[in-house]
Amino acid sequence: MNKPVILSEDTLAAPIVVDEPPKAVASGPAFAVIGAISVSHMLNDLMQSLIPSVYPILKDNYALDFGQIGMITLAFMFTSSLLQPVIGAYTDKHPKPFSLALGMGFTFAGLILLSVAHHYWVILLAAGLVGTGSAVFHPESSRIARMASGGRVGMAQSVFQVGGNFGSAIGPVLAALIVVPFGQGSIAWFSLVAALAIVILWQIGRWYKPRVALRKSAHAVAGEERSSARTFVALTVLMVLLFSKAFYTASIGSYYTFFLIQKFGITTQASQIYLFLFLGASAVGVFFGGPLGDRFGRKYVIWFSIIGALPFTLALPYVGLFSSAVLSILIGFIISSATPAIIVYAQELMPHRLGMISGLFYGMAFGFGGVGAAVLGQIADWQGITFVYQVCAFLPAIGLLAIFLPHIKRHKL
Repeated sequence: MNKPVILSEDTLAAPIVVDEPPKAVASGPAFAVIGAISVSHMLNDLMQSLIPSVYPILKDNYALDFGQIGMITLAFMFTSSLLQPVIGAYTDKHPKPFSLALGMGFTFAGLILLSVAHHYWVILLAAGLVGTGSAVFHPESSRIARMASGGRVGMAQSVFQVGGNFGSAIGPVLAALIVVPFGQGSIAWFSLVAALAIVILWQIGRWYKPRVALRKSAHAVAGEERSSARTFVALTVLMVLLFSKAFYTASIGSYYTFFLIQKFGITTQASQIYLFLFLGASAVGVFFGGPLGDRFGRKYVIWFSIIGALPFTLALPYVGLFSSAVLSILIGFIISSATPAIIVYAQELMPHRLGMISGLFYGMAFGFGGVGAAVLGQIADWQGITFVYQVCAFLPAIGLLAIFLPHIKRHKL
């Protein structure tokens, strides 16, 4: 039996009522499927994290400035940002169980092209292909994680996302161990990772295929979600919060290694290890963010994760190397716990548009990150890399807008 989810606002009398998709809690979580989609997310994000990890090599090989480095990130993230909501909206109406495996082929091609690229425009094209693969992957894989959740949507979203964060964390380490000593051509070896992901995603497609008809039937019974100004306001606030998170994360992902090298004189390989500390802590934060949202409410997790990081981001530009490592771990853990809460909150506002909403929010995360990387690269060329972190330190303060989010009151399952 469907159970309503009521979003009530302290300052608004009329509640927003959202129905859970039918069958969402008919059985327990399908942990094998959740685990497989999480592993696939790990492999996908491992490959896409290679792009910023090899920036020092590309910068030296082709005499690129920070603005050009930012444009590479923009090519990857902007492609992904534009395509994700479009693909998500399409698969809402026309499910494609094997689209995940086929989409991974774009990532495979992008890695091969990046390994042999000798011109800047070819590097941009390769980054765009990897972004296209990511655009195909995220909307439908997020939907599959929710379908397999058995009602524990926060937990499933966290497990799914922590796979991606773990992949992003180990990508720089593998780049330091393989790409830095063996050169740009060694990126082609990671196409084997894409091949493994294709195999796993094909098997997930086989699990998903017989459930397509059930999903269509469930949507027909449930009808369309209710639209309202309050839903629009809530989605807008979530997007602004995602902007602050993505912009700050872009400053770390694209330029943290340069910041450490310039300020402390460490090697490129050592800087990758410090980046790994931030990304690894981010993975742990994502893992805890979803279950905590299930238990205490997503709004409170969002409050903690964004505002809680502010004191540490303000201190980061002014401390020593060891303290930078400690602060980056704290920032990564706290700020990343918001990710599953934001995604699930948005999905619950529009439960019959899971692909579109997932694609929109993942796409905007990439888009904001891409724009952030490009803008911050220009600022770094203009005022220096340290100035970038002094400015970005204030971004978590935007989290104060979470006060406008309604509380989510859920009946026990």
